[in-house]
Amino acid sequence: MTVSTLAPLQTLDSYRNEREYPFCPGCGHTFILNHLEAALEQLQLPPTQVVLVSDIGCVGLSDQYFRTNAFHGLHGRSVAYATGIKLANPDLHVIVLMGDGGVGIGGTHLISAARRNIGITVLVFNNFNFGMTGGEHSVTTPPGAITATTRTGNLERPLDVCATVAVNGAGYVYRGTSFDKDLPDRIVEAVRYDGFALLDIWELCTAYFVVNNDFGRKELLGMLDVLGMETGVLQKLDRPEYARKLQDVRKRPTDGDSMSIRTIEPLYSSPLSRKLHVVLAGSAGAKVRSAAKAAGYAGVLSGLWVTQKDDYPSTVKSGHSVSELIFSPAEILYSGIAKPDVLVLISKEGLDQVRHLLAEMTADDLLVTIPEFSDVPTKARKLVLDPRNSGIRVTRTNLSLLLTATTLRALKIFPPAALEEAIRRFQARFAEENLKVVQAAATLLASVDVPSITL
Repeated sequence: MTVSTLAPLQTLDSYRNEREYPFCPGCGHTFILNHLEAALEQLQLPPTQVVLVSDIGCVGLSDQYFRTNAFHGLHGRSVAYATGIKLANPDLHVIVLMGDGGVGIGGTHLISAARRNIGITVLVFNNFNFGMTGGEHSVTTPPGAITATTRTGNLERPLDVCATVAVNGAGYVYRGTSFDKDLPDRIVEAVRYDGFALLDIWELCTAYFVVNNDFGRKELLGMLDVLGMETGVLQKLDRPEYARKLQDVRKRPTDGDSMSIRTIEPLYSSPLSRKLHVVLAGSAGAKVRSAAKAAGYAGVLSGLWVTQKDDYPSTVKSGHSVSELIFSPAEILYSGIAKPDVLVLISKEGLDQVRHLLAEMTADDLLVTIPEFSDVPTKARKLVLDPRNSGIRVTRTNLSLLLTATTLRALKIFPPAALEEAIRRFQARFAEENLKVVQAAATLLASVDVPSITL
């Protein structure tokens, strides 16, 4: 993204720079950009408050010829970029310059911006084909038209860009041509409109579409009638603009800003002096991630930095579930785990996912598991826990928390009270049930000899 260095409140007599356009003779892009320049001169907006967003194609070259902010990205993604810019700073005037090729590639972004009523202005440079890459047909190519990919005539129905965004709630919709003398006024109206505005501007591609179809201004205007597509301002709604509305929601009084970072004040302390890598390996649907989250929350309550990374299949409730936790007294800049210091092995599905980690573990590391997996090959020391010795009824959904809580008691990286407080805070609905499991960990740990652990 390029950013203007002009003073924030300065306006310009001309928003064009000294560079000449690179377009073919007679290309409609030149006319539309001249109309845009005239509109910016009317608007007299500080150039630092204007962002031109473009993507790939001949239109994608346009932003570099104006003395404003600019963002240039991937084909079809200009509306997505513009949406992000507008949401980040609703005070900016964000203008998208895109071709009909970009409309086809990024149609979902266009529809979503319209239905949300994002306050951006979209200028569609509609010349009915992909002009930069050889004149292939696009979503707006008229029936029967000859292009590089429709040599016997286009068979497809063209997309009505205006009707598409209008039916999805676009606030301001206009269709016209690059020959319209009032186009600067319509662009001004669209930029001033507080919501999503789209101008579908029909134009000529003199390199391909014109020569392939004996097509000129007269034929372009006639095609509007043939297709039954009206011109002018087709829709203007009174809808709240999304970026402002979102900003207002964020300002509403709540227990705190619902979209801001929430801090957790430490209540306990930890003796941990280095990073500790812990992996929980179990089955999807068996509350592995919930156990990991409770452990991580307890770590934060004890003044530690904590990261959690989860791996599970798209089926969610079947297959494996593996959670990686890093506890550290200092900020964690990389959340990957090449080798765990502690691995809690809970199920067969988990074992199948972490065999490579077991092979990497050394005699300084600790494997915590149940009797079923006591003979898995590894150099790590083993802490084998029989859940039947916990004094509670163990189920598929509480085994992960029981083994995790027992492991944390053995490690002593924070007091048991930290985990209990974490359970009360983020699992309040199930707190009573889960606290019994956490407290049973003390009984389970007392039933075994704990290997010496150096942290």
